[in-house]
Amino acid sequence: MPIMRTIAFYNLKGGVGKTTTAINVAWHAARWKHRTLLWDLDPQGAASFYLGVDDGAGYKAGAVLKGKQPMGNLKRETRWPLLEAIPSDLSLRNADLKLAETGRGQLRQLVAPFGESYELMLLDCPPTLSPVAESIFSAADYLVVPVIPTHLSLRALEQVRDWLDSKKLKNLELIPFYNMVDRRRALHLDLLVKRPPIMRNGLQTWIPYSTHVEQMGDHRAPVAEFAPHTPAAHAYRALWFELLDRIKL
Repeated sequence: MPIMRTIAFYNLKGGVGKTTTAINVAWHAARWKHRTLLWDLDPQGAASFYLGVDDGAGYKAGAVLKGKQPMGNLKRETRWPLLEAIPSDLSLRNADLKLAETGRGQLRQLVAPFGESYELMLLDCPPTLSPVAESIFSAADYLVVPVIPTHLSLRALEQVRDWLDSKKLKNLELIPFYNMVDRRRALHLDLLVKRPPIMRNGLQTWIPYSTHVEQMGDHRAPVAEFAPHTPAAHAYRALWFELLDRIKL
């Protein structure tokens, strides 16, 4: 049986497109017949909203961290075959407190049993450096980081890299890529062509700034579902295949 790969979509900064990337990658993975589970770990629940699994009555995602809810009971089917999700809600806002008590290995222990049923576990992460982030990094094989081509966004990536080095998380491969690229902006073009050292081992595929990505909220679907012939849809498809080659699924 194939070994499950766990990919965390993360950035220290908010608003850089980690959730939209996670949704589009999850959709492509399932479309190409890889059984995929997306775990929404952000209390804001944006990924749950996009996937249409944010309507669970009495649902408490945070209960699993307290040992009061089996993980398997939290899974929800989406409307796409082979793609399931573990939704989020505001009960995760106190996850830091629980994970600070139990240590960074807890999420790894929770994720491990899903290897019997899934090829891919995707983690949509909150934008924070905290016990939650440390636990996520310990559980993941790959950390995919969307980076807007600006100096501040690159600085945030460097801070994440330095933090990973300080925690000696050797199991984790850092994979940045450029997102929300606006080729009308000189700085975006310059950083796209003259990649700084921290981006040179990242993905070559970049995602354009696009109104179609913003419209994901209207359709509650990945871009290729409602605008399959647009540059953004083609870019996400290319990103998926380049990432697939990197993780050797």
